[in-house]
Amino acid sequence: MFKVYLVSSFLLGLLLLAQAHENDKKIGFYQLKRGNMELNLTNYGATIVSVIVPDKHGNLADITLGYDDIQQYENDTVYFGALIGRVANRIGHARFTLDGHTYKLPANDHGNTLHGGTIRFSDVIWTVESHKEDSYITFTYDSHDNEQGFPGRLEVSVTYMFIGTNKYGVKMIARPVDKATPVNLAQHTYWNLRGHNSGDILSHEVQIFGSQITPVDKKLIPTGKFASVKGTPYDFLEPREVGSRIHDLPAYMT
Repeated sequence: MFKVYLVSSFLLGLLLLAQAHENDKKIGFYQLKRGNMELNLTNYGATIVSVIVPDKHGNLADITLGYDDIQQYENDTVYFGALIGRVANRIGHARFTLDGHTYKLPANDHGNTLHGGTIRFSDVIWTVESHKEDSYITFTYDSHDNEQGFPGRLEVSVTYMFIGTNKYGVKMIARPVDKATPVNLAQHTYWNLRGHNSGDILSHEVQIFGSQITPVDKKLIPTGKFASVKGTPYDFLEPREVGSRIHDLPAYMT
């Protein structure tokens, strides 16, 4: 009995220590700056807060959508600038089967699981592994086994880095530690190349080198099929305005 008591006390102590360590994590804001380009980020959700770049005339503008304070990010429902996971997009009926076992997840979107559940990678405080202001920043997060119902521990990192002049890249890595698990990370920044407060983006011209899409049903769940974009509103293989075919989309996609 005495040994059981000691073991229980030891485990309780470890749990309290882990909780205290988690509570000690602080939300911070970080900057990358090179020449006229500037990225502002927070370790809350490994989130891009703003991207400031010059246009062809040298005028500076913040070309991403975001909030003015951390409380708004904590209450966010549209994932402005955040790192999404474990699984971006929707999982139908909030469950999946892997290696013969069915895993049940939080249903946070009309009976489905959206962007990883109710407490997503966008809702946690990441660790700053390394930061060089004129070059890059790397955030890391250790997702525990059964977090939001997903199996296995998962080590995740995202690096935001400058590439030459007025360009930056994003490198996302996820490594399962002890079990197979589904992973689909996404960086969820919203863009307006005229500046975040300049109105809509329907006249922006874009080219997307994607010849297929994954169709979804009326609940926006992927069907598992692949479809050609040729002759559809999703065909941006050649440059065209964002709004040129937006009214041709199905009603449930707008």
